[in-house]
Amino acid sequence: MTVEVPAINEDKLNAFMGQVVGELGATVNAALIVIGDRLGLYKALAGAGPVRPAELAERTGTTERYVREWLNAQAAGGYVEYDAGSGEYLLPPEQALALANEDSPAFVCGAFELATATLRSEPSIEAAFKSGAGFGWHEHDSGVHTGCERFFRPGYNANLVTSWLPALDGVEEKLRVGATVADVGCGLGSSTRLMAEAYPASSITGFDYHRESIEGAREETRAAGLADRVAYEVAPAAAFPGANYDLVTMFDCLHDMGDPVGAAGHVRQALAPDGTWMVVEPIAGDRVEQNLNPVGRAYYAFSTMLCTPSSLAQEVGLALGAQAGEARIRDVATAAGFTRFRRVAETPFNAIYEIRP
Repeated sequence: MTVEVPAINEDKLNAFMGQVVGELGATVNAALIVIGDRLGLYKALAGAGPVRPAELAERTGTTERYVREWLNAQAAGGYVEYDAGSGEYLLPPEQALALANEDSPAFVCGAFELATATLRSEPSIEAAFKSGAGFGWHEHDSGVHTGCERFFRPGYNANLVTSWLPALDGVEEKLRVGATVADVGCGLGSSTRLMAEAYPASSITGFDYHRESIEGAREETRAAGLADRVAYEVAPAAAFPGANYDLVTMFDCLHDMGDPVGAAGHVRQALAPDGTWMVVEPIAGDRVEQNLNPVGRAYYAFSTMLCTPSSLAQEVGLALGAQAGEARIRDVATAAGFTRFRRVAETPFNAIYEIRP
């Protein structure tokens, strides 16, 4: 039997191998970014001008030899600049904004904390490929929970109060005079606290099924001096308590749910007659080919490791995935009895929907 061997385009092969080398360096550097974040290396470099490895080590209480190797890896990746003449390293202000300033909308270290923590569940996800079983959010390393909050928080800080809520029809006026709000799937509560800070007359409650996240949200809220404005309860999306809410919010969590239609139905019952459901989801087109880009690539990867297994671990297991797209989110809302649906805003990472009875 003759087996035909396909002709190999050497240029395409070499180009792909170059891509693979870049991927390999980026994969390992993800851990170095987390180390730089946790040890304060980026913060010590920010605004410090050119520094030598020994100086950075002294400022951060670390060991020079490790710091030197870390700096070389950062320089090779374009994260810092290296001066061969002086042997000094510089963190440019643009990189500092992304790596050293947690209040910046460009801050990225949380994304790498999330990514490296996600990879710790690789054996379980590999087994799930064969068994078809799910793997719950609560089963992942705790870095997934804190990293996810730090990943999404910069976008919420930059947009939630300034553009997303004002884009909703009549909602901001209600919040200013005093609305009742349920923040469902609140995680560690960054979105809940942002609303509480901006609208002190409103009553806001954060709900999440993950007890450890709720406990963390309470601690963060006490530290922020907002404990008198915000309450938290452990409750699933399809059974959170309360009624006649003026606003129900879900931030980057609807697609993770096993039964998003059931959760949507509960939201409809819990809303006031003129209430609003705001859903924030990862940005996505409705067709696979629309998502074959860097953002879609990241979201598909996280979806494979986190979102899809999370949904499959729950009842129904609809498994929308992180790249569900507007049409599928609309279908969820329509199946639950909502009649009004519109996209009111978007960012490079999120789409924001206003859904009403």
